[in-house]
Amino acid sequence: MLHFSAASISLSESPETMLRLSSTLLLAAACLLVSTGAERVITCGNHVHRLSCETGVIRVQESMYGRRDRDTCSGEKAEEVAINTACSLEGAEDTIRTSCDGKKVCEVTPAIFARDPCNDTFKYIQTTYTCIPAIHLITCEQSMVELQCDQGHVIHVYHADFGRRDPHICSFRREASRMENIKCSNPTSKVAERCNGKRTCSMRASSGMLGDTCPRMYKYLELTYNCLKSVGA
Repeated sequence: MLHFSAASISLSESPETMLRLSSTLLLAAACLLVSTGAERVITCGNHVHRLSCETGVIRVQESMYGRRDRDTCSGEKAEEVAINTACSLEGAEDTIRTSCDGKKVCEVTPAIFARDPCNDTFKYIQTTYTCIPAIHLITCEQSMVELQCDQGHVIHVYHADFGRRDPHICSFRREASRMENIKCSNPTSKVAERCNGKRTCSMRASSGMLGDTCPRMYKYLELTYNCLKSVGA
């Protein structure tokens, strides 16, 4: 399916839930989602490039920033700004993968790229992606998160972010001043480093463990993972 663009689990904090989350509660709240077919999104100019999954999480198959033909995103643009069809930024796919893989929704603009591959050309971002099965968890700061797989399977973390991107998640009885920054994003590899390849894994969602890009803000850990069949199982 081609798109032109110009239900995850949200565990709200309460005294009985988020402050004392057990693995049973987490895994009961999480859902194993079903993958869907490939999607292709093309976004012209400086508009927001948006990828999303109703079920599962994003896995980028390929992505390009530049121009490969004269017709895509040409519209009423003068011919001279669409004539260069050999414009493609090296490393753009890796940038989109890093930003979007493992998320349910991802929004980026060309500002995410380190440079402009062809200044005099009207460019677009083109991404093909699928939605893959994953368990999606949200855990409030200072609470324990537990990842768990059945016998014969091991954890594989797709994405983890410790910050705040929503004003309502983990907001119960919290000061408004500690939740006002909703552009606090801190992708972290710490969860994958600690948990990948294990059948069970637990850790505290804390700044000391995961880093802190927005001091004084009350944060939460949002992650997606799956249980893969272990070698020899």
